[in-house]
Amino acid sequence: MICAVYKSSRKADTYLFVKKRDVFDDVPEPLMEMFGTPMLVMVFPLSKRDHLGIADINKVKSALEEKGFYLQIPPPIVNLLEQHKQEIGFKQ
Repeated sequence: MICAVYKSSRKADTYLFVKKRDVFDDVPEPLMEMFGTPMLVMVFPLSKRDHLGIADINKVKSALEEKGFYLQIPPPIVNLLEQHKQEIGFKQ
């Protein structure tokens, strides 16, 4: 399975994986509007990969087969100071 990866022009660290280069037929229109102009990052065969950066390769393969695309969004930002305060029971 070949996979093309595009970076969003509107959302930082957001990537769209599709089955074929420049073919976005399976991607819902509202998602494409939110994503902005897709900027090609790479094209590669998924079958020759064991892992992908922060994306779970099995989820990517499943989504491409079932929906025709996979959207990778960045993990939520964690405020480490607030997390530490909660862990030690600090209250203001």
